[in-house]
Amino acid sequence: MVDLIGQYNHIKPQINEAFQSILDTAYYIGGPEVKGFQADLEKYLDVKHVIPCANGTDALQIAMMGLGLKPGDEVITVDFTFAATVEVIALLNLTPVLVDVEETTFNMDIAALKKAITPKTKAIVPVHLFGQCANMEAVMEIAKQHNLFVIEDNAQAIGADYTFSNGKKQKSGTIGNVGTTSFFPSKNLGCYGDGGAIFTNDDDLAHRIRGIVNHGMYKRYYHDVVGVNSRLDSLQAAVLQIKLPLLDGYCAARQKAAKFYSDAFANCSKIETPEISDFSTHVFHQYTLKLDESVDRDALHKHLLDKGIPNAIYYPVALHAQKAYADERYNEVDFKVTNHLCKIVLSLPMHTELEEEQQQFIVDAILEFCK
Repeated sequence: MVDLIGQYNHIKPQINEAFQSILDTAYYIGGPEVKGFQADLEKYLDVKHVIPCANGTDALQIAMMGLGLKPGDEVITVDFTFAATVEVIALLNLTPVLVDVEETTFNMDIAALKKAITPKTKAIVPVHLFGQCANMEAVMEIAKQHNLFVIEDNAQAIGADYTFSNGKKQKSGTIGNVGTTSFFPSKNLGCYGDGGAIFTNDDDLAHRIRGIVNHGMYKRYYHDVVGVNSRLDSLQAAVLQIKLPLLDGYCAARQKAAKFYSDAFANCSKIETPEISDFSTHVFHQYTLKLDESVDRDALHKHLLDKGIPNAIYYPVALHAQKAYADERYNEVDFKVTNHLCKIVLSLPMHTELEEEQQQFIVDAILEFCK
């Protein structure tokens, strides 16, 4: 699904030199690479504060801790996403409230969001799924009306641009009260292990979060708040600092590959290619097809694997149907789109090293199956 070795080979001298420098100094935690990457990412995102941390899941949890959410507070997020988004809500003894998504963009359904708000609602977590932004202008208007926090889950869309109705543009993850991301190796901006970050323009929130990520310390051995141990190490920061200037190019390569797929499938009535909203660019962390119900998705999945073609189902089970998050509050009629998507989606290889010859082989195999 991704070619990390091919990508590494393009930046091998810089990576090896950076790693050797860190090994020579043994400055593995909190080294200059971490501070340098933090400053570079703040500039790229045009955001006041970037706080690096150990992974994207921690980033979500720490953001919620920083906002002071209390047990029992309701947090609304989407039913169609990776479990980490709802996992941290449950870990903090908050109450997850899952809502359906749009069938076109896979992102939060605004009507479902409005319907889900109660007096106990304290926060909204829109997920920018597969590489394009949720309808943040609508989300922010609703949040303002109800005095709610907005936490952007930007793990799959770093580098995307959101355009407001007045023409103003902002980077994904910088619109809400706080944004979070993951630097898992397969992400558009990925390191060589685990990593994550939190971004905000709120000075007070940034201060609280900086303490939380480091055991609640602002001064060594003085613990002012309850915190966690969640730091981005110097080796991972070095990788990210080298790759950040290449991020826009990486996204452009993904967009080019996505266009090849979409053009190739344009005349197949059994395949629906990804729709790009008019308010967000799409950086294609994943390229996800929707298949006609006449197509046996699971058989196609196996057909491709048999030909040596990686592919994946993101996601086969809705969050409300997972054992860990089942709740009698949920009603199946409220998740019609998510339930349908879980049966028909299929994601194809999508990365910066894809060649047209490879893509043509993939396309031919799929069209052969979908005759």
